[in-house]
Amino acid sequence: MKKKLEAQKAEAVAQAKAILATAEKDNREPTTEERAQVKAHLDEAKQLKTRLDDLQAVDDMRAQLTALGAPLDVAGRQAPARPVDTRVEFAAFGEFLQAVAYASMPGHQVDPRLMASGPMAASGLNTTVGAEGGYAVRTQWSDALIARAIKASVLAQRCMRIPIGDGFDGLEAPLVDETSRATGSRWGGIRVYRAADGDSVTASKPKLGRFELRLEDLKGLCYATERSLRDATSLQSIIEQGFAEEFSFVLDDEILRGDGAGRCLGILNSPALVTVAAETVPAQVADTIVAENVMKMHSRLLAKNMGGAEWFINQETLPQLYTMAITVGVGGVPVYMPANGLSAAPFGTLFGRPVNPIEQASGLGDVGDIVLADMGEYILIDKPAGQASSMHVRFIYDEMTFRWTWPVCGKPKLASKITPYKATSATSLSPFVTLAAR
Repeated sequence: MKKKLEAQKAEAVAQAKAILATAEKDNREPTTEERAQVKAHLDEAKQLKTRLDDLQAVDDMRAQLTALGAPLDVAGRQAPARPVDTRVEFAAFGEFLQAVAYASMPGHQVDPRLMASGPMAASGLNTTVGAEGGYAVRTQWSDALIARAIKASVLAQRCMRIPIGDGFDGLEAPLVDETSRATGSRWGGIRVYRAADGDSVTASKPKLGRFELRLEDLKGLCYATERSLRDATSLQSIIEQGFAEEFSFVLDDEILRGDGAGRCLGILNSPALVTVAAETVPAQVADTIVAENVMKMHSRLLAKNMGGAEWFINQETLPQLYTMAITVGVGGVPVYMPANGLSAAPFGTLFGRPVNPIEQASGLGDVGDIVLADMGEYILIDKPAGQASSMHVRFIYDEMTFRWTWPVCGKPKLASKITPYKATSATSLSPFVTLAAR
């Protein structure tokens, strides 16, 4: 670390000198831009020198106290005597994290409860040095963290969630390759007939495809200060709430718009998505949602999914929903508002299906600002989250680093839109429907 900082400081000083040397060679004063560049390099060098001084001070204290036979904690201070709890299990998740952090600090005895359920699980270079290894997080705590993340989500909690067992990295399953509901195409080719006695019928069979999905790691880091490590209760609250909310936010965002490259394939990028065009007669005003939009969206939903689908919208679209109306004669009838108007709460449904504002929806007027989807048609696979720790990542800031890794990924069941059995136009249907840009 010190060598890297020293090299960076030397480089900053050299660049500042080079700028001044160029001006001197040209027999002129440095320009305003050159002065600004020199100042920036000097500021950087000063900051690096301060960090180097801090590191040297810690090294000096460590050397002095080591000579006196005093063990040191992560910040170079004499480690206080910390009695080791003799209970078999930890009372709380925060207490476990606290024990992991202290086990990585010189001078602290490793809490035997960390070893109660087996040997240390590697999370760094090895498992013999506490500062370079880690401890396996208990199943009940990793499960609780993920359960809280799923509960905090809007989209993920509605998906078909499939757990993946140890030794496996994904899901492979046969599925019916059905792209049309026309006769001869249902279930990929199954047919049945009415036949008189003695008549034969043509044999048929389903067409099967393969659903494949691989786990991808979703990771997060948390820095815990030495002060926060003293309070196991607050540490647990910060880790559980913060990580659960962030995991759920990112996962919902991927479920909606992920590109499928090392992450979930989102609804908006799925080949199964149906996009309803904006109104043309008369031309629809930009950044609006009209009653005809939602009626046509609902009509493009697969019939079997109408009972499970829900609306997912950007909160910015709510004023549009409040003012939606169906023209009747020279007047209109409100679509979303109750009979009492603004004096009563909105119904909160369209075509009897719930309307859910979500942060991840696109801005008003963009594709994805309003989505009608049956999330039971989206498959999410995962494993319990793993945890690792390090005292080195933020050593000079007196902070312990906790890292969480959640193997999770997902994509829609269907690989394409569905052609309806009977239709007067070449429209397609899907469990996922959105509105085109306006």
